[in-house]
Amino acid sequence: MTIEIHRTGPGPLSPDATQHMVRMRDGVRLATDVYLPADTSTPGPTILTRLPYDKTGEYTFMPKVAAWFTAHGYRMVVQDVRGKFRSEGETLLFVNETYDGYDTIEWITHQDWSDGVVGMWGDSYYGYTQWAAASSAHRALKAMVPRVTGTRLGELPIPVPGRRTHDVEMSVHRFYPLSMFHDRDMLEWELDWSRRPLAAAVEEFFQAVGSRSASYDLWFPHPVSLRRFPAGSPFDAPAVPVLLTLGWWDNCAPWQWSDYRELEQRPAWLQNTFLLLEAIDHENNSHFDPHATRDESWMNRYLGPAAEFFDVFLRGEAATIPKVRWQLANSGDPTLREATAWPPSAVREKQFHPHPDRTLLLDPAGAPTEQGWVHDAASPVPSPAHDPFSFLAETPDERDLAARADVLSFTTAPVTNPLDLVGPIAVTATVGSDGPEMDLFARLADVAPDGSSHLIARGQQTILDPGRDFEVEIDLGHVGYRLLPGHALRLTLASSDAPEFIPAPGTGEHRWLAATTEPNHQHVRLGGPSGCRLTITVL
Repeated sequence: MTIEIHRTGPGPLSPDATQHMVRMRDGVRLATDVYLPADTSTPGPTILTRLPYDKTGEYTFMPKVAAWFTAHGYRMVVQDVRGKFRSEGETLLFVNETYDGYDTIEWITHQDWSDGVVGMWGDSYYGYTQWAAASSAHRALKAMVPRVTGTRLGELPIPVPGRRTHDVEMSVHRFYPLSMFHDRDMLEWELDWSRRPLAAAVEEFFQAVGSRSASYDLWFPHPVSLRRFPAGSPFDAPAVPVLLTLGWWDNCAPWQWSDYRELEQRPAWLQNTFLLLEAIDHENNSHFDPHATRDESWMNRYLGPAAEFFDVFLRGEAATIPKVRWQLANSGDPTLREATAWPPSAVREKQFHPHPDRTLLLDPAGAPTEQGWVHDAASPVPSPAHDPFSFLAETPDERDLAARADVLSFTTAPVTNPLDLVGPIAVTATVGSDGPEMDLFARLADVAPDGSSHLIARGQQTILDPGRDFEVEIDLGHVGYRLLPGHALRLTLASSDAPEFIPAPGTGEHRWLAATTEPNHQHVRLGGPSGCRLTITVL
């Protein structure tokens, strides 16, 4: 089978920038663009972005971002991380960003246009590079705006001794080193996710492209322990004012909520942490206008909160940044609401219980019963979105998935008044399987009067050696969402969501090495003290 590989190299240099090859402590030079505002008569603060997606490429449109920030008087520095595009060095995920971040900040502070004050901004991997730089404790880093990211971004789920649950492996976990971090360029190719073993298809890709991926080889079949933060955890470094931007539909949001829980445990960090909770997905498509043109209005929404944050913490302007700003999706009003904490104080928990007749009621079911389904990795539940990173660009109707035999669905009666879901959502269930491991996927959806069903929140866990009875809690994240009158809530339970997640083969083998699959019989308990329940948070 011929593998088609589309290679994208660096885009043309921006005429608005001056490129420098900045030397790191080991002699490797990183390609770095400097954008300056019209007035450089006096030194000023700098915004730094370090990314692996090409500092001049169309995907991240950094020249356009730089033009916006320089128009607001900031200097901006944009750098290709080590081993990517125009930068020198080995292409290797995560592990070089701490000291490369420190050395780049140090270089900035010695430039005549810099006043020695640096902030960092960016999404996803270039949000992660901010946390890496923070872990280095450079004195000049005064503020960060990490968006749709996390310190555990892309971390492969592995069993922890003494625990029988962990995150479900996403397909992007191992595919990212085969596309974005294979070599200096960006490689686009289609892996046949129905292929078994998956690892054989990867070897064919290596043969076709003529090289191997160091990051993939270090992670396969089991990850080598490489320290992401060789200087220590960023949470143990001196606190830096940080504006965390999370999206209700961001498929990477669990990592950022995990960071927030860590920050809550550290008083100095918590005092300096601010939340911006938007109705967006990972690619910044908005629930209120998912197909918006990325024009000036869009750029203002995208960058405006960061500029306000930097004005206070880099320039020292006398303004107040709300601790929490959040959007209520499906309300028709994209206005950012304000709160002093998350979730807001005026919320309460509400529990729903699945019943054998597939209803979802406030009252628990009666005597305990079990409902079952068959998980077959050879015919998994298909992922509803072709591109989960751009979920809102598709906003798929999930009614047909809920009707599958390998999906259990439970639906409330339509509400008569608006119901605002604001805060965390969780499912607690006692489950079992005749297989060696079990994935449990829980999805909460909005069911419209016409029968269409659209995702509100989701969560998933892998259970090791589940046996007959294992109690598990599924974290569905946090939401701000209005359920309109006439609409209902629907909870679905399943054991696959492919290809976004790699299905358990049913044999207990490594998911990328399994050559065959075996159906597993799964069940969930309804009713009784340990019956399945959905807990939502409402205003």
